[in-house]
Amino acid sequence: MEIYHEIDAVQKKAMTLMREGKSIGFVPTMGYLHEGHVDLIKEARKENDFVILSIFVNPLQFGEGEDLDHYPRDEEHDKNISKENGVDLIFLPTKDTMYPNPLSIQMTVTRRADVLCGRSRPGHFEGVVTVLAKLFNICQPTRAYFGMKDAQQVAVVDALIQDYNFPVRLVPVPTVRESDGLAKSSRNVNLSKEERREAPAIQQGLQMGRQMVQEGIMDPQQVIEATREFLENETHGKIDYIELLSYPDLKPVERINQQVILAAAVYFERARLIDNVVFDQNGFISKG
Repeated sequence: MEIYHEIDAVQKKAMTLMREGKSIGFVPTMGYLHEGHVDLIKEARKENDFVILSIFVNPLQFGEGEDLDHYPRDEEHDKNISKENGVDLIFLPTKDTMYPNPLSIQMTVTRRADVLCGRSRPGHFEGVVTVLAKLFNICQPTRAYFGMKDAQQVAVVDALIQDYNFPVRLVPVPTVRESDGLAKSSRNVNLSKEERREAPAIQQGLQMGRQMVQEGIMDPQQVIEATREFLENETHGKIDYIELLSYPDLKPVERINQQVILAAAVYFERARLIDNVVFDQNGFISKG
C-alpha cells in the first residue's frame, strides 16, 4: 500500500492507471475508519483494479460551532484498516495542500441541499461538493463509493456528477449498523453511556414510521409526527429535524406514492447523529 500526500503524485498515478486501462475505485473519507468505511472499501475492491482512499477532515463542510475540533482522528488506525482491507493507495493531504489559497470560485448547491442537514447546516454541502470536485479531479476515479447513512450527501453527489459531467459512477452502499441498530459513525465515540443506550431509538423510530406506511398510512405529516413523538419519548436528545421527502430529488410530498426518505437528525451533548430509511409507497426498503 502506498501513501501519498501531494496532489501531483496522485494525479500522475491515476493517469498511469488510466493509460493501462485499469479501473479506479475511490472511497473519500474523513478518517477514523469503522466498519461502515470497511464496507465501502470492500465494494470498491470487488469492482475495481485499483482502490484509492482519501483521508481529509474537510474544514469547509463544518459550520460555526460544529465539531471540527472534536472530530476524532487516528492516522495509524486508518492506515492499518486500509491495508488490511486491500486499499492500494491512501491520499492523505493537509489543509494547505487542498486549499493553498482562498478559493476564487465558489460552488453553490441549488438542488437537494435546502432540506434535512442542509437546512440547519448552511454551507455544509457547498463544502462537500467543493472538496469532492477537487478529489474527483485529483484521483480520476471510475467509481466512487458513498454510504447511504448520509443519504442526502448521496443525492447531492449524484447531482454534482450529473451537473458537472464527471465521468464517475456513483455507488451507494447500505448503512452498516451496530447489533442494536445504531448506524456506525465516527461520532458515536462522543456519546455518553446513557446517550449510547438511547441512540438506537433513532432507527427504531424511523422503522416505526416505515411500518405505518406498510399499514396503509400515506399522509407524510402523520408519519413524521408519530416518529417525532417516539424520539421525544425515547431519547433526551434535541431533535434537529424529522422529514419525509421524495428520493433522490428531496422534494416535499403531499402523499406517499413514490420512493421516499424518512430521515432524522438528533443532537446529543457532543455529537449530532443522523439516520434514515429509504422505502417505496408500499413501505418496502430500497436496495439502493
